Amino acid sequence: MIKIISKRISPEKLKEFLGKPFSDMVKFVVDIEKGVVALGGELHSDAEALLLEKGCLQKNLWGGNLYPDLPGEGRIVYTSMINIRPSAGNRSMELKDEKARARVKIVLDKLIL
Repeated sequence: MIKIISKRISPEKLKEFLGKPFSDMVKFVVDIEKGVVALGGELHSDAEALLLEKGCLQKNLWGGNLYPDLPGEGRIVYTSMINIRPSAGNRSMELKDEKARARVKIVLDKLIL
């Protein structure tokens, strides 16, 4: 189950993604330009593909994992295979660019945190 979120959802709604398929974590892909997030699913690449189908641009998409039951900054892990993008200066699964991380966090704060 992958859904594109463009309006704020409640913590209860977010927790509905747990167990589908991960019990403690929800995968996400954020479009930092459009300000939307694709939540859920087994692979970040599936959420990325859905966003690309909806007209998002690859260069604006960054993935990670959200742990709803953890406190504070520990809730967000900025790691995903789709983040490996040497052409954008990101050579690892972890999103290293602090500006891009901040933009991802802004979208997550606005829509789900």
